[in-house]
Amino acid sequence: MSEDLLRYDILIQDALRGAVKKILAEVGRTGLPGEHHFYIAFDTNAPGVRISQRLKERYPQEMTIVLQHQFWDLAIGEHAFEVGLSFGGVPEKLLVPFSAIKGFFDPSVQFALEFDPGKTAEELPEELLEAVEELAKAEQEQSENSTDAPGDTKEADASPPDKDDAEKAPGGDGGGEVVSLDAFRKKT
Repeated sequence: MSEDLLRYDILIQDALRGAVKKILAEVGRTGLPGEHHFYIAFDTNAPGVRISQRLKERYPQEMTIVLQHQFWDLAIGEHAFEVGLSFGGVPEKLLVPFSAIKGFFDPSVQFALEFDPGKTAEELPEELLEAVEELAKAEQEQSENSTDAPGDTKEADASPPDKDDAEKAPGGDGGGEVVSLDAFRKKT
């Protein structure tokens, strides 16, 4: 058997990450259609991941986020996406490089993708880190030039939760629930 010099494994991983990027870009433009919603698992230690220290301490290796009702400011870049979510009633901004994604699942249609984050993270860190820095600068400039709170969104009910929302939301705190993708995998 000859050696795979073309690295088909990396090519396929990148193509599937491109599909996730297109899906998120469409949701960023038009909102979530129908019952679609996403569980996205990612490596919190991957190059370019930007989460608060509080979340990093709580999820030191891997984190799964849910994009369903309460998310805002979904922005898709060339190498990463950024989204606002609430955790325990505290709004947070997350920046996740596509190369850090370990899993993508849409339970409404039982669609799932699994990734090996090391496959592309080794090949794009310099380019990726430059993109992350550009996004961070743009965000900082935007926050300096704007006094508005986060909340502009493409989906009507996807604004940041306030105290009233937290009381109405199932589960009590209005925050997102982090779950393991293992809960959705078929047992063999």
